[in-house]
Amino acid sequence: MTIDADVTQLLTEWNSGSQEAKDQVIPMVYGELRRMAARYLRDERSAQTFQPTMLVHEAYMRMVQQKQPEWESRTHFFGVASYLMRQLLVENARRQNCQKRGQGAANVPLDEAMSVAPERSRVIVDLDHALRALAEFDERKSKVIELRFFGGLTVDEAALALNISPATVGREQRLAEAWLHREMQSGRN
Repeated sequence: MTIDADVTQLLTEWNSGSQEAKDQVIPMVYGELRRMAARYLRDERSAQTFQPTMLVHEAYMRMVQQKQPEWESRTHFFGVASYLMRQLLVENARRQNCQKRGQGAANVPLDEAMSVAPERSRVIVDLDHALRALAEFDERKSKVIELRFFGGLTVDEAALALNISPATVGREQRLAEAWLHREMQSGRN
């Protein structure tokens, strides 16, 4: 069995209420969760805001507090983890913005908006608003962005998670990025 299949099997057992499976799966996914968190935080200039380990632990705590998770696969698990990490970063950015009212945000590309340096916290909040608006308009495009940028999934993994072709993921990602860019620009004007 591959590690992916092992993780999927343990997640299925966790769905059924197995504490042992839950305890076994965490060490198997921890490294990948930490890499995801480190990628989010790689450009952060202020280490006191969030460390990858802290981000992983906070996201994990939210995941295990769910009464009965329904993990479909390893990809679904990481999709949920990426969503929770995004929410934590947005909450952190909102707290920072509360302390810095009146400061403008610089125009940055989507991939740079992923960093949580304090001077970019407003961009994180703006991106979250734009992603929420995109989800209302086209939920699949929003999910593609979330899985690719926040979840760190490859095109093939995102395609599998969304049950669409890799070519469709690429097309949806390009359209979503253009829509988000326009939405974020119009919000600043």
